[in-house]
Amino acid sequence: MVINSRDPKNLEIAASLLRNNYQICVETVVADITTKGGQEAVLKKAGNNLDILVTNAGGPPPGLWSDWTRSDLIMALDAHMLTPIALMKEVLPGMIDKGWGRIVNITSQSVKAPIPALGLSNSARAGLTGYVAGTSRQVAEFGVTINNLLPGVHDTDRIKLLDLHSAKQTGISPSEAKENRRNAIPAKRYGTVQEFGAACAFLCSQQAGFIIGQNILLDGGAVNSTM
Repeated sequence: MVINSRDPKNLEIAASLLRNNYQICVETVVADITTKGGQEAVLKKAGNNLDILVTNAGGPPPGLWSDWTRSDLIMALDAHMLTPIALMKEVLPGMIDKGWGRIVNITSQSVKAPIPALGLSNSARAGLTGYVAGTSRQVAEFGVTINNLLPGVHDTDRIKLLDLHSAKQTGISPSEAKENRRNAIPAKRYGTVQEFGAACAFLCSQQAGFIIGQNILLDGGAVNSTM
């Protein structure tokens, strides 16, 4: 297994947990995956016989449409659309050759129900969703699946940042902002990283071979939709 982050401290903590809990070999690569050099470093470490690719990146900052420059938009596209596409293009030929592969992109519930303050994320992730919709169906016959996991509110550092932003914008305390967000979720709680990890593991398994090009919500029922 190869995992990547720009933060060496957190990366090593994650690697140690995986090694200790599952007795597996975990290689780490400290790099910015949105750069060509970072992508090459990760792919070189992973080797040519890759079975599973999971892409994920921290979300761009919240704000107003008037706040964002062209540079902000390009950075969001690089992180949340162009980088996953570049990685998929590199690993798909090998997966197709051996007749098996799993790709899961971590996107956001915002591709189904846009979040006003997250315009950068809404835009870039929707672009990736469109790419996966077509590509997944082109490679399915070769035993390769591509799907997207759409997290809602989970108990992560990203949500803590958004709660702080909400508190600042509305003049309430961070604890009140968290309570308001939690109450807006039908499940009345934040999701856990363990729940999310289990869903991702299933999509990467042999049992998920007939799930193609799907956008699977893990949001506690927050997106009010029948489809």
